[in-house]
Amino acid sequence: GDVIHRMLTATQYVAPLMANFNPSYSRNSTVQYLDNGTVFVVQWDKVYLQGKEDMGSFTFQAALHSTGRIVFGYKEIPVPVLQISATQHPVKAGLSDAFMILNPSPDVPESRRRTIYEYHRVELDTNKITNMSAVEFTPLPTCLQHQSCEMCVTSELTFNCSWCHVLQR
Repeated sequence: GDVIHRMLTATQYVAPLMANFNPSYSRNSTVQYLDNGTVFVVQWDKVYLQGKEDMGSFTFQAALHSTGRIVFGYKEIPVPVLQISATQHPVKAGLSDAFMILNPSPDVPESRRRTIYEYHRVELDTNKITNMSAVEFTPLPTCLQHQSCEMCVTSELTFNCSWCHVLQR
């Protein structure tokens, strides 16, 4: 994609296993998805690494639940993830989120400079990614789950609830 796309995919991802996969290498390789309204699942089935097809095929999936729960499932991981080369493409496993701000450029007043702020990242220990393994992420509670200010203030959550002047709640 364009520069913005590449910048954001470096910092915004849900990646059970990001590497230089080539789904077109084999007729048996597929990337499929399912959405039943409660869970969205993407499965990489029998995919090979570009130029390293002799390593064997990988089968894994990511399941995004409407509750916020995320599960990465690994069926076939033929080699340790640490042995996958990152020279052609980054090798990552985990979650990351960021946002982009357009700032006026001091040099050219009518132009804008894009700044991406990564504010949260969870990296998996790739030694744990093996055949027939799984990783589960469960969301932490937030004040958004409460129906009123009173419920939020009196809750026993692990953060301090306070008044938001922007939302007026």
